[in-house]
Amino acid sequence: MSTRSVGAIAIALAAAITLATACGGDNQAASNGTTAATTGAATTATTSASGLVGSVSTTGISPDRCAANKAAGTITYLSGFDFAATASIVEVTMAKVNGYFDEMCLDVEVKPSFSTANYPLVAAGRAQFASGGNYSEVLTQSQGGAKFAVVVDDGKVGIDGLLVKADAGVKTPADLKGKTIGVLGTITPGVKAMLFNAGLVQDQDYKTVLLDGFDPVAHFSQDIVGRPGYKSNEPGILERAGVPFTLFDPAAEGIPGSFGIIYTSQDFLAAHPTAVQDFVRASMKGLADAIADPAAAVAASVALINTAGNQNHLTEEGETFRWQTESKMVVDGTPAGQPLGLVDPVQLKAEVDAYSAAGVFESPVSMDGTYDADLVKGVYGPDNKVIWPDA
Repeated sequence: MSTRSVGAIAIALAAAITLATACGGDNQAASNGTTAATTGAATTATTSASGLVGSVSTTGISPDRCAANKAAGTITYLSGFDFAATASIVEVTMAKVNGYFDEMCLDVEVKPSFSTANYPLVAAGRAQFASGGNYSEVLTQSQGGAKFAVVVDDGKVGIDGLLVKADAGVKTPADLKGKTIGVLGTITPGVKAMLFNAGLVQDQDYKTVLLDGFDPVAHFSQDIVGRPGYKSNEPGILERAGVPFTLFDPAAEGIPGSFGIIYTSQDFLAAHPTAVQDFVRASMKGLADAIADPAAAVAASVALINTAGNQNHLTEEGETFRWQTESKMVVDGTPAGQPLGLVDPVQLKAEVDAYSAAGVFESPVSMDGTYDADLVKGVYGPDNKVIWPDA
């Protein structure tokens, strides 16, 4: 990736924010099926049965595919937590900064938001893509008739963990029996499943109390044993504050999970499969850039955070810790021989089964139609690199 100054990034992203408006999506149903086929090492070709149009190769994007992408109109993407340097956000930021959406004939506007606030906007067609916390969150938010389709899954393990006071005498998850855990709204699903596997049931074997604010340092001064957090955020805050803690990681305890989810509506996917695939293509190229040059990724994120007003008081130091942690998790969690971002139905099913057993879902959930496992496969060549027009 070419070197860019933070100032240039800020200007480009400021323009994106200035122009951003909430636009309705095209919700006209199209043919079902969005499977893309990869032909050769450098071409994404499609068939009429898939609903995709034209091709993308090392020589460029075909005119008919470009026209199909333009026909999708303005595409609005909503971030999951400001413009933090986190999976499912940072790749879109990098794609926007580096002009990858433009190269795919896509008119993409990026807007800061919050994960759980995004679902009704995507369902209503006021945004076309958004960042989700994990696959189970998508299923939970799909209740009531909303239909979403996950098209990218960066993280193949859960991002949440349980932060426990170092002097609490807790050596294993089972030692939390009879303890009180602080939560921000509700206990995170991976932590709940981890405690369930240790034989502990919420409100029966341990209590939870609602915490005010988001500061883990302040929370650790309260009468709780600890609290859930995200492995790429709260541990860094506590370390920088010199507060000792023990991290219990559900992934290390064999609990399946996911993070770094990008989803769209099933309607938009059916109506504009080519635009969806090329949004994913540009984002996966952005993800590769962010992993190859983490400093540039953090700079782009911080510039956009500040341009948007930095409502969450994020810092460069914090975002550096976040992306260092998450980029390693993304790379280490991707199975050998596979490219980044693939949607793995087996892994998603394992997550749903584990969380269902632990009582994360209030009622049974269906996975039918909630992901496209083939779409992201089609943006990669046999070398596991994104098929992209040569510069």
